[in-house]
Amino acid sequence: MLIHLKNVSYTYNLNMPFETEALKSIDLMINRGEFIGIIGHTGCGKTTLLQLLNGLLEPTEGQVLIDGINIHRNKQKLREIRKNIGLSFQYPENQFFEETVSKEIAFGPKNIGLTGEELEQRIKISLKMVGLDYNAYKDRSPFYLSGGEMRRVALASILAVDPEILVLDEPTASLDPQSCNKLLSVITDLYRKYKKTIIIVSHNMEIIAELTKRIVVMEKGEIVMDDTPKNIFQYSIQRLESIGLSLPPITHAMNELRKIGKPISSAILTVEEARDEILKLVEKK
Repeated sequence: MLIHLKNVSYTYNLNMPFETEALKSIDLMINRGEFIGIIGHTGCGKTTLLQLLNGLLEPTEGQVLIDGINIHRNKQKLREIRKNIGLSFQYPENQFFEETVSKEIAFGPKNIGLTGEELEQRIKISLKMVGLDYNAYKDRSPFYLSGGEMRRVALASILAVDPEILVLDEPTASLDPQSCNKLLSVITDLYRKYKKTIIIVSHNMEIIAELTKRIVVMEKGEIVMDDTPKNIFQYSIQRLESIGLSLPPITHAMNELRKIGKPISSAILTVEEARDEILKLVEKK
């Protein structure tokens, strides 16, 4: 599946007193198998972009093309894309309404016609994909789980309709470190083991640097950078800072060591890379 946002603009309250242009002439291509991070200051248009990706919003100008077909001129393609692109908003657990975890997860697949054993298997598989045991969780109330468990049940509810692409808006927001790490491990498995295409929005530069393979940087409704994490965080530091974005903490720390004369690489993005670089320094001594 190839997604192409072609010269897309979006304006809220069009032709009204409080008209607001959220996106301006966006041109973005997303290929199967990518892991993309979208970053930008609050209000830059990230969430609007996500809603355009799966057809929740229709562009004011431009086209959203899936495999070359304009989804807003083809109702069948629009239905297909809404099934194949699973969108998770911030705090998805706020949308829970069923009395048990299994019923919550079953809601989506039931709406696309699954019943009986096929439906039950889909629930089991979805819980397994997010690291939760079916027998231990199926009859529990989703409202009495921990924050991290709620977030994973919400993700399982999306996975239950078997989307090809996952679009995640601040998936770790407000989670404690342990729950955050568990969820990130699940997301990594979805990419590596289950071959999902993933698009993630986050203000956490450490998460973006460690997980994604490509970063799209937005400012005031426009895409201003689109490159690999290495290139974004190594060569565009001043540009990032000018739009209110920071480096991953470990990258910043290693850059400070370079400033005082330590022969440290400028392309350190993860704790593991930093550890290896520091060990090289120690060994040289």
